[in-house]
Amino acid sequence: MSDTPWVYAIVGLSVLLDVFVPILPSGVLVITAATTAAGTRTAAGAVGVSTSVRGDADLAEMLALVLCAATASVLGDMVAYRLAWRGGDRFDRAIARSRRLTAAQERLGAALTRGGGGIVVLARFAPAGRSVVSLGAGVAHRTVREFLPWSALAGLAWAAYGVSLGYVGGQWLGVSWISTAMSVFALFAAGSAAVFLMRRPERRAEAFTAAGSD
Repeated sequence: MSDTPWVYAIVGLSVLLDVFVPILPSGVLVITAATTAAGTRTAAGAVGVSTSVRGDADLAEMLALVLCAATASVLGDMVAYRLAWRGGDRFDRAIARSRRLTAAQERLGAALTRGGGGIVVLARFAPAGRSVVSLGAGVAHRTVREFLPWSALAGLAWAAYGVSLGYVGGQWLGVSWISTAMSVFALFAAGSAAVFLMRRPERRAEAFTAAGSD
């Protein structure tokens, strides 16, 4: 289905629902779609398709895939944000039962208050981080003006990264499970790095507390 418009619907729906069901492989789908498109174009070049025509088609297809995934990401964030805003008490109790979610919500609130919502961008790459951030912003009743720009930046950065991985893999190795696997590994590596960076302030605070108690 990668050669039909349905691929955009599948990718968009998966990314949209990923905020509610974090186990959905939306990142893998984005990478696979980009890898298949790039690999197909490369094969077409081998049989005599003009390089300039192939390059223009590549650019248009990759750009459309980035916009599709980024738009779906922002829409999913805003739906989760609104649901958490309206059902704040219920979501607040659910978050309060988890120390990790509570800490993440506090860091998010502090970052948005300072105008430094880089944590929203980092969380987009971390496993389930998008869900925590979107729901946490709604529960804390952060304004749309505080949350939406960072959500848009996060969705665009995540989509561009995933599509770039798929495109490079498809150009380099063609349409194969190896190229897809390497791109997916790079995506998970970025997620691990995001988790590490998000935990650094917490670790510094724990070290400072331990030093103070001594």
